[in-house]
Amino acid sequence: MPLRKMGPVGAVAMAMAVAQNQPLLPQNSVTHVSEHVYAIVGWPNVGIIVGDRATLVVDTGMGPRNGATVVKEAQKLAKGPKLYLTTTHFHPEHASGDAAFPPGTILIRPVVQQEELQARGAEFLAMFSGRSAQFKELLQDVKLRRPDIVFDREVKLDLGAVTARLLWLGAGHTRGDEETFVEPDGTLLPGDIVENKLVPSMPNADSSVKGWLGMLDQLEALRPRFIVPDHGALGDGALIAQERTFLAALQARAMELKRKGTSVEEAGKLLSAEFKARYPDWESMGPVPNVVRRVYAESQ
Repeated sequence: MPLRKMGPVGAVAMAMAVAQNQPLLPQNSVTHVSEHVYAIVGWPNVGIIVGDRATLVVDTGMGPRNGATVVKEAQKLAKGPKLYLTTTHFHPEHASGDAAFPPGTILIRPVVQQEELQARGAEFLAMFSGRSAQFKELLQDVKLRRPDIVFDREVKLDLGAVTARLLWLGAGHTRGDEETFVEPDGTLLPGDIVENKLVPSMPNADSSVKGWLGMLDQLEALRPRFIVPDHGALGDGALIAQERTFLAALQARAMELKRKGTSVEEAGKLLSAEFKARYPDWESMGPVPNVVRRVYAESQ
């Protein structure tokens, strides 16, 4: 399939719903997001930023088979020989395909994300492998390589005529969430922190509602024109305000129920039903109870 070009600035970007848990990335199918940014739209969406001298890939797909698909597409687009790789967080569909990348690839991660991967990477590989036979096959014998560069808060990559800012702004979905802002395109690759009508996923106590909202405020200040979320349909800068409105409303209602003495379990059930009615065009409300748990824990 040929490259698909997104609409002009200010237009609503492609309305592409991506089925979750379909782990094989499409081959020969790349969307042109902005002047220097491309995306393989799948599970997850993978970013490719192309400069005159170097190329940056954001996320690998699940396992080396998907990583090889990403490498092939990046090599087709590359203008220079240098290849960088970064990962939005340590979960297997984002970070476990790095073995397929050429030996000279420069892998970059936030310090916090690398610490999280070392502490919980094997646990999550085992967890995901148990979800299906296909997941198990894709993750068979995965060996996660160590990064060549780690950073605390931000690192800038001059790729030639385009700069990628790799950012760690705190904990939200995981402790080590990374966001990438591409200048001058105004394109943001925010990981799971900004998505298109998907309920924020807060799977465990490492997630943070307060941290997530704080990151959204910082990302809003970048004034991005295009957004390539990790999961779901691509969109424009309005996705940040949409995400913040939903999460802040859910936080406020959960705190209200806690003040009334409602148990966290009951609040999760009540707000799942309430927000399904308030936001009928959003996908599954399944993550709502976990968000409620985080709100209760953080409001003590």
